[in-house]
Amino acid sequence: MARIRVLIVEDSMTIRCRLQEILDNDPGFEVVGAARDGKEGIELCERLRPDIVTMDMMLPLMTGLSATEYIMAHCPTPILIVSSSVNRGEVFKTYEALAAGTVEVLEKPTGNEPEGEWESRFLSMVRLVSRIRVITHPRGRLHPGSDEFPARRPPPEIRGSSARIEVLAIGASTGGPGAIVEVLRSLPTPFPVPILLVLHIHEMFAPAFAEWLDGQSSIRAAFARDGDPVSLHTGRVVMAPANRHMLVRNRRLVLDGGPPRFSCLPSVDVLFESIAAEYGGRAAAALLTGMGRDGASGLLAIRQAGGFTVAQDEETSVIYGMPREAARLGAATRILPLGEIGPAFAGATVGRERDLV
Repeated sequence: MARIRVLIVEDSMTIRCRLQEILDNDPGFEVVGAARDGKEGIELCERLRPDIVTMDMMLPLMTGLSATEYIMAHCPTPILIVSSSVNRGEVFKTYEALAAGTVEVLEKPTGNEPEGEWESRFLSMVRLVSRIRVITHPRGRLHPGSDEFPARRPPPEIRGSSARIEVLAIGASTGGPGAIVEVLRSLPTPFPVPILLVLHIHEMFAPAFAEWLDGQSSIRAAFARDGDPVSLHTGRVVMAPANRHMLVRNRRLVLDGGPPRFSCLPSVDVLFESIAAEYGGRAAAALLTGMGRDGASGLLAIRQAGGFTVAQDEETSVIYGMPREAARLGAATRILPLGEIGPAFAGATVGRERDLV
């Protein structure tokens, strides 16, 4: 079996050597290159064509974000962020890199982990990410070297049916940050119903995500507060916090620290199933790119209750796992490319918007 070819991009010699040592000690991997900055990382990626790149975010000469944008635009390669960024600005760069096409993120070792625990997680993550078929992201072609997200597109004119949708729920995992932003940017504003969001993201990088998302479109975003009436968030995104399920009960948000579903906490299924029970045919939901099967049975529950359901298609998904399971179950009213999902919900909420005028 061919070994997985890895390019390491890391400015710290200590971390760079440690990552290489971990990979060299496993016969399933081959380190084909090691770069000290983003510019060198791009050059080696174009020349060596590795199976995967491990990328630090804070690099000299060219940041990890800028290098990611260029690589995903010109030589698409699965990228795993290995970062210790904890301050607000650096974490925002991580979110932007995820939106630009990075597959996954792993925190750097702290030195307090049990012996071999972090190394095992790192090897498993590299192995998993290397298998993912990535798609080209044009952002680096349009904005070479930019650390900014592309300019917001104006929302479309509202057209569609007169269905009275009262809530929109969205679930996503790997590849989700960029997909979520694209959907939100294609929705009309003001959007006439609340948007409830569950995203699987590593706990270390989760706390500031809603704040970052709040600045990416004209639709405001915040983390859920237990007990809030759902209607309080009309026209806004409300997101499940890390390690808490978010569901709706008696038209109020409930944050629940119950057991994971499919190893997911928060779980998309938990939200979707509560939406189906509370809103029935007045609910809409989208299951976007992601690994595993969380959300598929919940999406089916919403469809069976008469709601409008959408699954992202294979071609535009970073990982066609969760939406594939939904398609297999017949849970999706429509299977759509990412660029058509927002407009589909714009049409489905026309009647509701008229009710509110």
